[in-house]
Amino acid sequence: MNLDNPKEIAKIDTESMLDLLASFPRQCEDALFIGGRTAVRSRYKRRYANVVFTGLGGSAIGGDIVKGYTEGEAAIPVYINRNYTLPRFVNKDSLVFAVSYSGNTEETLSAYAEAKKRKANIIVITSNGKIKELALKNNDMLVALPKGYPPRCALGYSFIPSVVMLAKIGVIKNKNEEIKAAARFLAGLAERSLLPGVKGRANISKTIAKKIYGRFPVVYASGRLESVAIRWRGQFAENAKTLSSSHLFPEMNHNEIVGWENPAPVLKNFTTIILKDSLDLARIKKRMDITASILKKEKFGVLEVGSEGKNLLERMLSLVYIGDFTSFYLSILNGQDPTPVKRIAYLKKQLER
Repeated sequence: MNLDNPKEIAKIDTESMLDLLASFPRQCEDALFIGGRTAVRSRYKRRYANVVFTGLGGSAIGGDIVKGYTEGEAAIPVYINRNYTLPRFVNKDSLVFAVSYSGNTEETLSAYAEAKKRKANIIVITSNGKIKELALKNNDMLVALPKGYPPRCALGYSFIPSVVMLAKIGVIKNKNEEIKAAARFLAGLAERSLLPGVKGRANISKTIAKKIYGRFPVVYASGRLESVAIRWRGQFAENAKTLSSSHLFPEMNHNEIVGWENPAPVLKNFTTIILKDSLDLARIKKRMDITASILKKEKFGVLEVGSEGKNLLERMLSLVYIGDFTSFYLSILNGQDPTPVKRIAYLKKQLER
């Protein structure tokens, strides 16, 4: 498969995932507009003990990125909930973001009902469905998103309005200028390094996809980039239909590094992807270097991918964007249309029976 040939790509990408990826910078700008026009009601402007994002899959990853982006500034905990139930600490002093792009995610609907019983303030982020009906009925704040996206392709919509809401409420400072700068930066990054028209080694994502094709990717990152590693793993699964794993520094140095011995015949097909950021702690950088040298010495493939950009948001989203395009090109190499997720659709139908 020639990744430089648009016609060959189009034969596999029948539902135009590429267009959705290319439009992500514009989505970020639109998401900022949506967040800006959404008024925060007076009862939401108060002090909270914690912030909880409840959602699943593509609707949860936005909360992950909010947490990674704001944890150095927010004075209260930001917690991500991926379940039918909520942690016991959620109460009237909690701010709960109930995020379901479709509006019908059963786990999120269950958690929403529990948050209502505990009298938490709830902000619903959705494009449609049952949860939108409930938000309107119960007079909850509603961030209404455009319809028609696969949830994983609505990352800007699930992430950026949440940041804007947190700033309006006073949990963090206003991030509008950083978001605008990040959108511009991502557009430039795509043009010079990610889009199909960028050929050869100049295309970061094509290069990575070719090196991990037919192999099992293991994604490592620092704890501050946990959300980015989760995104890579999720995109490999849904877009490329490829199983992968992820772990974090420094924790993996206390267990997983030893596991790179067995089963030896299987491990020969593993390749490590280490996601790096310029502001990783010096000791984390040292651990990454030592870990890479250990794995290279044992003849394992090691790819090191650095973030790009000036501020934290640009650097986080640059790695997200590189990973999204990598999963896309890997789907093409695998001969798999990146958009359909047939097993998820089948599972939901079985649950409905």
